[in-house]
Amino acid sequence: MRRSVSTVILDQFHHPTQVIVGGFATAVLVGTGLLSLPLATESGESARFLDALFTATSAVCLTGLVLVDSETHWSIAGELIIMVLVQAGGLGIMTMATLFAVALSGRMGLRARMLVQVETKTLQMTDLRRVVRNVLILSLGTELLLTLLLGARFMIAYGESFGRSLYLGAFHSISAFNNAGFALWPDSVVRFNTDPWICLTLAAGVIIGGLGFPVLFELRHGWRRPSRWSVLTRITLTLTVVLLVIGTVLLLATEGRNPRTLGPMSGADQLLNAFFGAVMPRSGGFNSIDIAAMYPSSWLAYDALMFIGGGSAGTAGGIKVTTFGLLAYVIWAELRGEPSVNVGRRRVPVQLQRQALTIALVGVGTVAASTYLLLVLNPHRLDQVLFEAISAFATVGVSTGITPQLDAASHALLAILMFVGRVGPLTLGTALALRAKTRHYELPEERLLVG
Repeated sequence: MRRSVSTVILDQFHHPTQVIVGGFATAVLVGTGLLSLPLATESGESARFLDALFTATSAVCLTGLVLVDSETHWSIAGELIIMVLVQAGGLGIMTMATLFAVALSGRMGLRARMLVQVETKTLQMTDLRRVVRNVLILSLGTELLLTLLLGARFMIAYGESFGRSLYLGAFHSISAFNNAGFALWPDSVVRFNTDPWICLTLAAGVIIGGLGFPVLFELRHGWRRPSRWSVLTRITLTLTVVLLVIGTVLLLATEGRNPRTLGPMSGADQLLNAFFGAVMPRSGGFNSIDIAAMYPSSWLAYDALMFIGGGSAGTAGGIKVTTFGLLAYVIWAELRGEPSVNVGRRRVPVQLQRQALTIALVGVGTVAASTYLLLVLNPHRLDQVLFEAISAFATVGVSTGITPQLDAASHALLAILMFVGRVGPLTLGTALALRAKTRHYELPEERLLVG
């Protein structure tokens, strides 16, 4: 008798959270060593250990926060190392998140369907190979298409050579699809903020990568039948559209008259950059306007979008739109006095509601604690420090410009925050699912005063 995929994976990885943390930690250490080599810098001298560690962590964790200018500090070899680290981090996240979700399908029923919608608990080893193959094909195929689109634009409109155009296209397509936010220009992509071809191509890559492999896999086979979409796909797509619309409207409203950002632009360019600005806090990390010049109200909108993040089992960070959406359904059901939480024609187990609440509150606590420590260590304002902390935790990478100005202890804290933000929600979600138990008795009930 052949064993199911869930049995195989869980037998091999009794503690899958250790595999996730160990894998990413190893990648960070290897990346730090490579970036510390003299050939990785333009000067030919070894990079500072903290610069190498911070950059490697940012690349593997798909964040994009940097302490040095990528274009002038790192050589071509250093840029290629960063690109490989981003690619490894993205493929590792999508593959491990999907495989462990498949492994949990034998134990979790509805939870697994909400997380992955790959198949059922009857998956065999052939299906496991198919899942990995599909992740690779989807990732590399999308990146190739983005590379061709960007490369053609760089060569036709900006006079770059064929080789340079292909290199720029490949680097930024990998960075976009993996929601890493690394750019080879000191102003990110501000110089292209009136070019819809560049901006919309990068935005498309970020959105596709941020939806998550399970959603993309389901859409590939059933995009014409929305009535048959899973709960996961419906929540992810609905909230993605809603958050993009809200983010665009808020940026137009708050930055439309800002003379240092959207104010001087035409109406079409304002709409383009407001949409681009709404996409990137979802974990993309690029910016087409000066983040430091934005109003504090726009920073607050970014804070919310960054914390929510993108889809599950994808390259985006944050607590995930599925967590946020489920909590919204919980609140709506409570306000209406419903005895259970229903999403479409499905009832959500109480256990899953508790898990979503746990992930959200742990995220809030992590951001609050790190913000406090950064305020103690540095003289910057609360809104700036909070922005950097959420950007690191949600693995977004946009910055108000204060990250390079922080002290060494703060840089180490941000590196830890990036690592925790990337592997934390995944490991926490997996750990909570694996610890699920059935209790055969209930204690006497006692009501408390709430509110």
